[in-house]
Amino acid sequence: MNKYPFHINVHNLHERAGSRAVIHMHGELAKVRCEACRAVHGWETDCQQVTPCPACGRAPALRPHIVWFGEMPFQMDEIMARLAACDLFISIGTSGHVYPAAGFVAEVRAIGYAHTIEVNLEPSQGVSYFAECRHGRAGELVPKLVDEILA
Repeated sequence: MNKYPFHINVHNLHERAGSRAVIHMHGELAKVRCEACRAVHGWETDCQQVTPCPACGRAPALRPHIVWFGEMPFQMDEIMARLAACDLFISIGTSGHVYPAAGFVAEVRAIGYAHTIEVNLEPSQGVSYFAECRHGRAGELVPKLVDEILA
């Protein structure tokens, strides 16, 4: 199994659960980004348009460090490299509607040697791309799947 798993999300729940290789392709809720100097800052309080950037002092320049629809996700080169190297791809709890993430399973299948598993409450839009599908509550299915993988 690939020793470099990664998880994608905008909150810090993965880190709080102990994950160490989180790629925030859609940004992070607890950060802001300066549109003037591109600096990213941890941010836990309100941010107004008049709030100056701590790095360059410009205002208005700060925005949430989140990728909006139509914007290019962060770290796509790293994600594609990880997909190319993986031997197990698990998608958990997604509709399979939003690209580029919805296309990751097809990327992995094109390489040809990774096993693909969908874990979802119901079949996603891309269910046919997965070699194995487990449908039901993730809170019940994921622990069983982890036990199987580790056995």
